[in-house]
Amino acid sequence: MSKAAKATVLLMIVTIVSKVLGLFRDSVLASAYGTGKYAAVYSTANSISTILFAVIGTALATSLIPLYNKLETEDSTERAMGFLNSVVNLVVIVCLAIAGLGIIFAGPLVKVFAPGYQGDVYRLCVQYTRILLPSIVFVGLANIFTSYLQIKKRYVIPGFIGMPYSVIIIVSIFLSLKTSPMVLVVGTLIAISAKALFQLPFVYKEGYRYRPRINLQDPVMKDMMILILPVVIGVGANQINSIVDKSLASLLGTDVVASFSYAIKLYEFVQALFITSILAVIYPRLSSMIVSERMDSFLNSLKKTMNVIIVALVPIIVGCIVLSKQIVEVLFQRNAFTSKDTTMTASILLIYVIGILAFALRDVLTRGFYSMEDSKTPMINSIISIVFNISLNLILVKPLGYKGLATAVSAYIGLFLFNRSMKKKIEGYSSKDNYIVFAKALFAALIMGLGVKLVYGIVGASLVGGLLLKLIALLSAVGVGVIIYAIVMHFLKVEEYEMIFDMFFGVVKRKIKKLQK
Repeated sequence: MSKAAKATVLLMIVTIVSKVLGLFRDSVLASAYGTGKYAAVYSTANSISTILFAVIGTALATSLIPLYNKLETEDSTERAMGFLNSVVNLVVIVCLAIAGLGIIFAGPLVKVFAPGYQGDVYRLCVQYTRILLPSIVFVGLANIFTSYLQIKKRYVIPGFIGMPYSVIIIVSIFLSLKTSPMVLVVGTLIAISAKALFQLPFVYKEGYRYRPRINLQDPVMKDMMILILPVVIGVGANQINSIVDKSLASLLGTDVVASFSYAIKLYEFVQALFITSILAVIYPRLSSMIVSERMDSFLNSLKKTMNVIIVALVPIIVGCIVLSKQIVEVLFQRNAFTSKDTTMTASILLIYVIGILAFALRDVLTRGFYSMEDSKTPMINSIISIVFNISLNLILVKPLGYKGLATAVSAYIGLFLFNRSMKKKIEGYSSKDNYIVFAKALFAALIMGLGVKLVYGIVGASLVGGLLLKLIALLSAVGVGVIIYAIVMHFLKVEEYEMIFDMFFGVVKRKIKKLQK
């Protein structure tokens, strides 16, 4: 098995543990605050600080890796390190400036993100936002540290950063119930800073040495500025999607905002497990292939990565369509989180999970463009997608309410645009294999969906009771679904499925043997 395959599987295992802990964190939050005022305000304030830096952070991460690789290959490690320090210092300065401006203009910011908030809810959100805004400095550093570790092929360490984050927030939730919700907000600030601080020893172990210098005259810094601007605009367009959805949700009530947040957490669980893990490993490899001019390997890696994501996500989409309500019920429905909240959260989850395949494949294609130092094409396609998303949302949200959020539709429009652009960019690029794998995965997933529905109907009817019995019924249905999908995909002879199977069980077997020794 290749090192990339091992790294991917190990990162996915670590991510599973981290994200399961994250789901427990969200379950504790739902039990404590439900979909009430504090849950909605906390979610909005947290997302404001995240989105403000997500644009710059993602742009930095995507431009830093190819430029660092290029410098290290064509010049020296020392030269690359000087460039990295310039980026670190520049990010800290920019983040402090953004945080300062955000604190001053927190009121207008909340109005943009949540125009439906009034009175006490609005004032509380402004207060929470001001407390959380300094966290963007640590978000910026965490992004850079993660990129550096990926360059050094240390993919697993960044996968652990969600663990201290979740533990600190869980402790903060329990303390806040005995004291004040403000404790949760302060705890979240500490938890976000832990993402950067946790990686720091490993970054230094890999050779990073901090220097308080910025060389803005460095030609590579100028290259980064040229590369990063379209990325900022493109990623910013994607973040506008999120802002628009959250803004419209706030007009429908704080309960919709909170349900929206819980649904997004489940969506992000799948995204981090199957998309972020794979891209974390493949993107530095794509960049190095472009540097060494191995275009055939580049195209093959791009195609294989997309097929792996299709094989992994199609059954999840079908499974969520069949069991979305049951999943939300088991994870969140208790104490302050009611059956009405479950229905609403499950409906919003469906809207997002249907579009997750399009978002995932777009991310792969986007990384392909960035590896070729083409950030203009993703920018244009992202802007067109956001125009569609805003237009459809404004048309549908009034008659359909929260069910009118059209994010999934705009995601597939965007995928079509990205795919067409890649065909124009590279001679020999084709989606034929992707369509074949998708057709096979969909066929297997539909059979799986029928089996899951049948099994849950039988087991669920015989196990009527509390949370444990509901969990057993859900896990039984999911387990049978996994077996059905695996058998059908095996008989359909899907190469990428066999590859995932061999990767995962190969790593697990080796780990068991090591433990036995």
